[in-house]
Amino acid sequence: MKANVTLKLDAGLLREARVLAAEEGRSLSALLAERLEALVRERRVYDRARRRALARLRDGLDLHWTPPRSRDELHER
Repeated sequence: MKANVTLKLDAGLLREARVLAAEEGRSLSALLAERLEALVRERRVYDRARRRALARLRDGLDLHWTPPRSRDELHER
């Protein structure tokens, strides 16, 4: 389902946007819809990556680290 939206734009910006859309062979509506969809998609990808990164920080990573042996242990004969 699609809905209509009313925008208030500066006249110069509107003129340039119409030219840009015409150069791309599309309507101003299609141009704006595509750009908004891209912004929303990027935001979703960013939010998903951020949540994964925060979960990794919260859970930590197992680096299989063991403390180094003491000097005495290293030199046992």
